[in-house]
Amino acid sequence: MCDTFIALPSVTKTNSLIFGKNSDREPNEAQAIVRFPRLKHIEKTLRCTYIDVPQVEETYEVILSKPFWMWGAEMGVNEYGVTIGNEAVFTKVKFQKTIKGLTGMDLVRLALERSTTANEALICITDLLKTFGQDACGGYQNRDFFYHNSFIIADKEEAWILETAGNEWVAKSVKDYGSISNGLTIGEEFDLISENAVSFAEEKGWYKKTDVFNFMKVYSDPLMSWASGCKVRQKTTMQGAKQEGFSVKSAIDILSSHHISDNKFAPHKGNTSDVCMHATGKLNPSHTVGSMIVEIRKVKPSTVWLTGTSSPCLSIYKPFFLGENGVLNETNQVPDVKFDRKTLWWISERLYRLGNLNYPNLKNIISEDQQRLQNEFIKEEQNLFANNPDENTLQEFSKNSFQTSFKALIDWNNKASKLAWRPTSWNPFYYFLWRGVNKKVGL
Repeated sequence: MCDTFIALPSVTKTNSLIFGKNSDREPNEAQAIVRFPRLKHIEKTLRCTYIDVPQVEETYEVILSKPFWMWGAEMGVNEYGVTIGNEAVFTKVKFQKTIKGLTGMDLVRLALERSTTANEALICITDLLKTFGQDACGGYQNRDFFYHNSFIIADKEEAWILETAGNEWVAKSVKDYGSISNGLTIGEEFDLISENAVSFAEEKGWYKKTDVFNFMKVYSDPLMSWASGCKVRQKTTMQGAKQEGFSVKSAIDILSSHHISDNKFAPHKGNTSDVCMHATGKLNPSHTVGSMIVEIRKVKPSTVWLTGTSSPCLSIYKPFFLGENGVLNETNQVPDVKFDRKTLWWISERLYRLGNLNYPNLKNIISEDQQRLQNEFIKEEQNLFANNPDENTLQEFSKNSFQTSFKALIDWNNKASKLAWRPTSWNPFYYFLWRGVNKKVGL
């Protein structure tokens, strides 16, 4: 489960485009922040997560947040300011489960590496969809988790919502503000549609020519869409449309939010209504394992705010910038299948999981530093861009911010290690769920 939103320059405080997304996946599915430079290719084919596709002569520089084991990415941005995030959606179109297609994450990365505008990215995804389809498992340990995908695709000028069902799709241009979750949203009003979307639905008996064609109504799997809690979460993310002067701070507040107030929230109370999702069992197996916000400026460089950690409610968004001197490269900060003391994701996860049964205690340890550092990073970034910073200045700011937040994380771990951790709330099903989850990765 995931949530993605976009605020166009017409409604933002800085007159820039602001994109935000939480990546909700299995709790032990560590997420990596990676950077790949612009590259020339001589190879004829490219291996994606499961299948080969034709390679292009040149791919563009990208920063991605991706499941550590997968070729594709949950979300990312490229050197032209194109940014994309995907959502699992559930439709009536059946899977063959041959695993001979592209994952939604593959489509995100392929489009980012090959597109200079949002429109090009839209065409790239729909062309690949037509050729290869998406009969591919999207789960990590759950190898029976197959789903179709929706996307928000944006650049500095425009944004699109693209929703798919098998090889069919529909797209709608975003005006001012838009958001998607784990259900189809485009109904009777759309700007583009696949050639066979109507005829395929008619052949299946889902649509009659005498009716007005409604993609959402025709293709949705209503039970799975309801079970995902997508309507409740989308209502939360759409609150951004009501704000005057939407900002990066607005995006952080949305992505960190729960269905009940923080002073009453505990992770065992989490459910599919939470934008910042905490896994609680079979009915709510997903956990927010990574989060990204991108501010795309018309002339100046984009700022990519990434947690690199799970649980946005406990995390700090760090600023990153594209460029050869960046903090990131294709191997830095990539976590592994097991707990690893050398990577940001697992170091933070060790701390955050103490908070599963001791959330108020953990919040008391980190809250003041978390809010102070986050505000400092945002303020410093704003000051830098007020003075037309060069690439070296931005990269130094990124490096310092990353190091500062990492030191804070170590300090929080040290403080937590000195406490006698006794559960402040007791739920036996939740306790044994996380005991098993932790045991699998050596925590």
